[in-house]
Amino acid sequence: MLLVANGLARTFGRHQAVTDATVALTAGRVTGLVGPNGAGKTTLLLMLAGLLRPTSGTLELDGAPPDPTALRARVGWMPDVFGTWDTLTPVEILRTFGRLYGLSPDAARARAAELLEDVHLAEYAARPAQELSRGQKQRLGYARARVHTPSVLLLDEPASGMDPRSRRELRDSLRAFAGQGGAVLVSSHILSELTEMVDDVVMMTGGRTSAPPDATARTWRVRLVGELAPKTMPFPSEVAAAAYLSEQITAGARVAEFTPTSALEDSYLALEADRT
Repeated sequence: MLLVANGLARTFGRHQAVTDATVALTAGRVTGLVGPNGAGKTTLLLMLAGLLRPTSGTLELDGAPPDPTALRARVGWMPDVFGTWDTLTPVEILRTFGRLYGLSPDAARARAAELLEDVHLAEYAARPAQELSRGQKQRLGYARARVHTPSVLLLDEPASGMDPRSRRELRDSLRAFAGQGGAVLVSSHILSELTEMVDDVVMMTGGRTSAPPDATARTWRVRLVGELAPKTMPFPSEVAAAAYLSEQITAGARVAEFTPTSALEDSYLALEADRT
């Protein structure tokens, strides 16, 4: 375990943003944080990043309570909205943050160049950040989270605004980061992509974390030849789904598509949470 939170809670006046959150981030693994808007996910991420003091609960880094400054030195934090000085260029932003994290001028310059190549922003290195698109700013935010070579990454909706190619590259980058011994916690509503990315899932509703609930049935997309869009059908098991497909083919139906939906999506829909 790298970073472990037990029973974290955070109150803002009368509002209980997080009531009871427990998360264990393990070296070499990517964990997904899933829940509706207002569940407390961002507040939890801020506490894990050492940017917000918990009202109660405990945090451990490598088995010991961390000093907030030491915690921030080990954690890379990417918020859901890129925020920095719009008049600065990407290379200036990354070099500035590298210096703030204690890198020498030469090391900060080299790290900025390395990260801009990695997130495919080298050609925009000298442009003001305000000229970047939403997706480009997200990629710059991802680079900024990694500027000090952290061992833990905390990402809040990192793929928001990214094009499909950038989303795939982000997924591959996070898997590579975990493969080198890092730990990742990523909050996202794009459940289909999380399914392909994560090893573990933590659900969060009403300020509390929990394991994913078992969906009462898996949902499958079914489309016959000539139909423009598939319909969705629940089946209690793969055996039941296979039996249905066999019956349809035996009856002469021309099945063009018969695929299960995301298991993570089914688990999310099984949550007892209000729409937001």
